Amino acid sequence: MLRHAKYPNVLLNLLVAVAVSLVVNFSYMLLLLVDSRNDAPPPPPEEMLAADEAEAGLLRVSPDGHGYLIVETGDSIYVSMSRIRRLDLSDGDTLLASVTPPAEPAAHPVLKKVLRRNGVEFDYGALFKRPSESLTLTLQLIYFLLLSFILLSVLTPVKYDYSRRRFIVRCCWGVVIAAGLYFLAPVTEWRSGRLLFNFMAPRMLDYVLLLKCSFAVVVSLLYSWIYVLISQQQAVAMENERLKNENLTTRYNMLVGQINPHFFFNSLNSLAMLVREKHDEKALTYIDQLSYTFRYIIQNGQSTLISLGEELDFLEAYGYLFKIRYADKLFVEVDVPEACRSWLLPALSLQPLVGNAVKHNAITRANPLRIGVRVADGWLEVSNRKAPKLEPEPSTGIGLENLRNRVRLITGREIEIVDTEAVFTVRVPLQNPAVCSGR
Repeated sequence: MLRHAKYPNVLLNLLVAVAVSLVVNFSYMLLLLVDSRNDAPPPPPEEMLAADEAEAGLLRVSPDGHGYLIVETGDSIYVSMSRIRRLDLSDGDTLLASVTPPAEPAAHPVLKKVLRRNGVEFDYGALFKRPSESLTLTLQLIYFLLLSFILLSVLTPVKYDYSRRRFIVRCCWGVVIAAGLYFLAPVTEWRSGRLLFNFMAPRMLDYVLLLKCSFAVVVSLLYSWIYVLISQQQAVAMENERLKNENLTTRYNMLVGQINPHFFFNSLNSLAMLVREKHDEKALTYIDQLSYTFRYIIQNGQSTLISLGEELDFLEAYGYLFKIRYADKLFVEVDVPEACRSWLLPALSLQPLVGNAVKHNAITRANPLRIGVRVADGWLEVSNRKAPKLEPEPSTGIGLENLRNRVRLITGREIEIVDTEAVFTVRVPLQNPAVCSGR
């Protein structure tokens, strides 16, 4: 599994950059290998003369810079001033050279190519100080390695954003960087053999170099796209695993928060009060509603979505338990159109909201607590006026946090909390069953 860690990502990019550099320069390396195996000693300079006659003699340079090669027969061969300067020839050098016949009968023959100087084979490569082929190859390998590594670092950052727009922007930046690095490529000047940067060369448009750079860019883009696809798949797998663990934790906390021993004991106390006061009918109704409440909680503890109508039926039984405990001091006012009862929401959404309202607010006959439940713009709103208790009960925050996590997990949306000085409101998103079923 790929991890978005700094050093593994850098090492992976470096290995890919090495591979790209080797592939780009593979033909050049292969050519050098073949040439090195097929090298044979060059024939003597005299044997290389096919049509031109070789002449040996002593070079004399006149004060004006022009020279003449004096041969044993006494004839002279003209050597131009530019050739003397370019080949670094000196007065008194003994030369063996090929000769170009004179264009006119009365003219001097002209020196064509120096074969030996002072008994030593003349090396034109050393004259122009051309770099060795191994040095040129090494610089090419290093350049394309750096080019590919920089591109991969831009295209596959440590903290990767998977949006298509950001990926396209990074690709554009990669192309711009590659275009800039193209002018910094090491090249060999054809005439002098010097190593210099491409922007310093007489011709910056080198088709071979351009082809190599384009290949490196294309491979880097393809690799980065594959990297994105693999990373996305693994990110989805990790997110699914996280959601699965969060789902199990949320369901456990939901049951712990909802089957509250404190609520259970208060319910038994209310039932005992009805029995002591011999309110038999109310006691039987209370038992029925208490049984329905706990059965609903247990049966729907693992549910995801449930209709709003079923939630309101549960609220009626759940609210009845509070009404018996608080007599005429607690009122649950439901204003939900019949057409909205088929809408869906996470199961047991109303229980923690009503329970929190009762738990955190003072309930007296002079100031009864009214809890309003209504539907507005596709949201279920549960609100109550705020009357904090003088001695507030300790709050764990499990109920509201569980509801927030379950709504996000099931619907992908967030609950909304509106907390003013006078009123506390929680809005839970509803889902239209027709839209959910695709009709």
